[in-house]
Amino acid sequence: MSNGRGEDSLPFSGVANIIGVDCVSDFVKCGGAMRSSGESVHMATRKRDYYDVLGISRDASEEDVKKAFRKLALEYHPDRNRSDGAEARFKEVNEAYQVLSDSRKRGEYDRFGHAAAGANGGRGFEGFENFGGGFGDIFDAFFGGGFGAQANAANAPRRGNNLRIAMTVDFEEAVFGVEKSIEIDRVEVCARCRGSRGEPGSESENCVNCRGSGQVRRSQQGIFGQFVQVTPCSACGGEGSVITDPCSNCAGVGRERRARRLAIKIPAGIDDGTQIRLTREGEAGVNGGDPGDLYVALNVRQHPVFERDGSDILYTMPISVSQAALGAKLAVPTLEEEVGELDIPPGTQPGTEFTLRNRGVPHLRSSRRGDQIVTVEVEIPKSLNRDQRRIFEALAESLGERGESDADG
Repeated sequence: MSNGRGEDSLPFSGVANIIGVDCVSDFVKCGGAMRSSGESVHMATRKRDYYDVLGISRDASEEDVKKAFRKLALEYHPDRNRSDGAEARFKEVNEAYQVLSDSRKRGEYDRFGHAAAGANGGRGFEGFENFGGGFGDIFDAFFGGGFGAQANAANAPRRGNNLRIAMTVDFEEAVFGVEKSIEIDRVEVCARCRGSRGEPGSESENCVNCRGSGQVRRSQQGIFGQFVQVTPCSACGGEGSVITDPCSNCAGVGRERRARRLAIKIPAGIDDGTQIRLTREGEAGVNGGDPGDLYVALNVRQHPVFERDGSDILYTMPISVSQAALGAKLAVPTLEEEVGELDIPPGTQPGTEFTLRNRGVPHLRSSRRGDQIVTVEVEIPKSLNRDQRRIFEALAESLGERGESDADG
């Protein structure tokens, strides 16, 4: 049923619509009770299921929907078929296609049927205007005449949907930056009709139902007075024109799904969970609306040796007991090709930290870099030969350490 709202209805409209569905039957009874005995309530003609209209199953693919529409549109087009009922059947087929060819509208229709907000070309519930001074009038009275407020929404430019993909990069790529190539699947303006929805060279015709205005106005006398209800035209979907020769590539939708390969530059210093926005690289808009944006969520692989703490690189370096006691100059691995040099002073204790300046992660939007923090870990030998044991025993004795040792190995 149609409540006259467009696709871009206020967030509250969905709640109102659901409430409307639940109480339609009770309200008609109330409406009938409020009428005089000489008046009657006219019920709206029940719509056919859109899948039955196109003759397809509920799990039909997008291509199946297109094929069914093309076949029926050619069969019942008024210019080809002059028989009674052909024009009405053509409108019914076109209305079903406008919903089932749009994944969002189709999902809503599958859940709520004809009561779905956004079904039937974005017009919401159908049939409220047919209650004759009942449901539509009171909805307008309580919600500020919202039925007519967006009657031209079908013709208004609408921004395309945003897209989001995930990408995984190596630890080094996140630190120093990299350029990557990505492939996305998105909806674009049809390459054949350039969004006009008709075959190149063909022209659309003014809708005979609304005379090109895209709106149907009804004056009704309700219990709160007289109301003028403006609803989108059901024949053209509120657009004011009808495509007589739909584009053979997009079946009159004006958009098509295509795979695209894009280059994305990942700046140096990004961290795990960073999100990059590519402006206007999302899906194409409708009626000349701007494209949406593409968001790339970055995941960073762990490094087998290094860890990251903000802009600093952490590295744990194992050294021997003698190096810790006597001191040493050691080469330290870094993320760069050149190796750092670390001066271990005599008597270095386990867990001591040393800093290699400017060997860390570059700051985003800055020339500064973090540091590499090196933590030494003294490795204790797990087994000693006879000579090594005597040396350690002599060392223990010279240090005044007492205690019984294990038997000679």
